Amino acid sequence: MTGRQMPAWSEPFQTDRRDRLGRDEPIPSLVETRDWLDGRGDGVTVAIIDSGVDGGHPAVGGKLVRSLRVDLTLEEPAVVDDEEARDVVGHGTACAGIIHSLAPEAEIVSIRVLNPDNKGKGLAFAHALDWVVENGVGIANMSLSSKSEQLYATFHELVDHAYFANCLLVCSASNYPGQESYPSVFSSVISVAAHDIPDPLTWFYNPKPPVEFGAWGVDVPIAWMDHGSIVATGNSFAAPHITGLLARLRSVYPAATPFEAKTMLAQSATNAPGRGLGPEGAVSPSGSGASDRRR
Repeated sequence: MTGRQMPAWSEPFQTDRRDRLGRDEPIPSLVETRDWLDGRGDGVTVAIIDSGVDGGHPAVGGKLVRSLRVDLTLEEPAVVDDEEARDVVGHGTACAGIIHSLAPEAEIVSIRVLNPDNKGKGLAFAHALDWVVENGVGIANMSLSSKSEQLYATFHELVDHAYFANCLLVCSASNYPGQESYPSVFSSVISVAAHDIPDPLTWFYNPKPPVEFGAWGVDVPIAWMDHGSIVATGNSFAAPHITGLLARLRSVYPAATPFEAKTMLAQSATNAPGRGLGPEGAVSPSGSGASDRRR
């Protein structure tokens, strides 16, 4: 370990622990190679449930096709068009930029649930997730989570509904040590924490969940407010790396179910059997929240 502070739940992916990610038995292979990495996200729509997305930011590449928000002031909370169509924090644009860098042809739908203080209601989050499933969006990036025990059952039902509706849900683990957050802890969700290898195409599968995948989330250059950029650390920025990879995968294998997509992602991971871990967890020749740190 380099001594840099890592986000919570990132322990399995730290330098001095990666040797424990090995598996005795390989996952049954659906594809023997990383052929799906040739995908560019064609025909794939990704929903970003976050603080909004600045569609004019160069990092988003003009791929924002719709901006929505959750209105909790109505008699019945609803997802409505966001006339302002802006990012009130920068966080959602950061996620969009990472996804676009990996899957440049994927279209993006933004659903704003966070306020300018980077906080939001769990109920708004739940309504946004419900909209994604009901409208048939194929992939959703959720670099946020809820601690609400009252909404535990609601989120559990929603993610199961998404799973059976063929919707891939990618959720960052909490950045707070020992804190369970919803829906990242549910098995129907692809949960992600950060590793410190500066390579978007290096990812790890963790055979001992609840956090299943590790992706680059330490000192990541990200898009931000006012068409700017910063460098930040957090599980929030690991999750969209996995989302971008899944957009590539879905553009090559559009019929892949969440189970199949997760299996292919694990089979192709840096630590997959036969691929091997080299120095610093790199591939050998044989083969995200409120506590995000920014600078």
